[in-house]
Amino acid sequence: MSRAEIIEESRRVVVKVGSGVLTGPQGLDIARVADLAGQIARLRARGLQVVLVSSGAIATGAAHLRPGFTPSSIPEKQAAAAMGQARLMQAYEDAFAPHGVKVAQVLLTGGDLRRRKRYLNARNTLITLLGWGVLPIINENDTVAVAEIKLGDNDNLAATLTNLLGVDLLINLTNVNGVMDADPRKDPLAKRIPLVEKVTPKLLKAASSLPGSVGRGGVLSKVKAADKAGRCGAHTIVADGTRAGVIDELCAGQDLGTLFLPRSERLTRRKAWIAFDSEAVGELVVDEGAVRPLCEGGKSLLAAGIRQVRGDFLGGAAVRVVGPGEVVLGVGLTNYSAEELAAIKGLRSQEIESRLGYKDYDEVIHRDNLVVFDLEDGESVACLLSS
Repeated sequence: MSRAEIIEESRRVVVKVGSGVLTGPQGLDIARVADLAGQIARLRARGLQVVLVSSGAIATGAAHLRPGFTPSSIPEKQAAAAMGQARLMQAYEDAFAPHGVKVAQVLLTGGDLRRRKRYLNARNTLITLLGWGVLPIINENDTVAVAEIKLGDNDNLAATLTNLLGVDLLINLTNVNGVMDADPRKDPLAKRIPLVEKVTPKLLKAASSLPGSVGRGGVLSKVKAADKAGRCGAHTIVADGTRAGVIDELCAGQDLGTLFLPRSERLTRRKAWIAFDSEAVGELVVDEGAVRPLCEGGKSLLAAGIRQVRGDFLGGAAVRVVGPGEVVLGVGLTNYSAEELAAIKGLRSQEIESRLGYKDYDEVIHRDNLVVFDLEDGESVACLLSS
């Protein structure tokens, strides 16, 4: 399928725009915001529901305080975000008004999306806004986010939204023309990669050395976001947002940027949340005998296959399942706490009650609460889960 056909067949789209697209040394580029607003308005006119993920609050606030100022400490960045977010939203309000598009500000943190109830509340709010014909403009709440609750960057946030909202397409606008096969600063023969059928460890390694933007998310974060979105069933296009009318050109069928195809087997929304957004707080190391039943047989994880328990967690927590060689086999919701698992690891299910004095479950992780990854996909998964 061409880029134009993918857009034509999409029902719901996330457009993510980076700081390097929206801002310059003097602050927010109002002309570029206006151009983006016109393009999104035309997407909506095609019948698509659009969600905009916008970076730029920190850079906008810093430039407003003092042109050329670059905040360095966390308090400075958070204060700059507080100044910049209001100006960013006002610019969007002004840019979309001529097109008759109403906008809404939604600020999220990792804590909002890692807790299932708040995750679903966020979904309900966004679905309601889309139903009203309002354009949600989403950013990470940089003013209050700290390491423990940060999403990492807006590339990861945009990818999370593809699952949250059942999105068909992620358009990730940056200040480079897609993903290159080498660093163009060092290799004059570097070429744009027009199509990625599957994110591989080789691509991830190459992306880690490519030049990025002024924001937190470089090329690697965009590749990881595309991988995450693809596992949730969405296409991703990474394109140059500094190019005027780039979305219009994509709609017209221009071969721009890099197109990432979705995985053939998409995760359900709940399992995608378990895999990528539930925040694993521990690890269960299993023996060789447990690998095949889990990875090929679709079985539940039993206590008999567990050899080591890492971390301190309660029942219901998300944990990673790690196999021989420290390969991440999957992520699941455990029925037992770390303390209980330390007591019953290696035991058969019928022996649990005699050890604990009770047995609430036969399985440590039921297969309905377990996401298992392809064994050949280990390096890509490990990189993705490091988001």
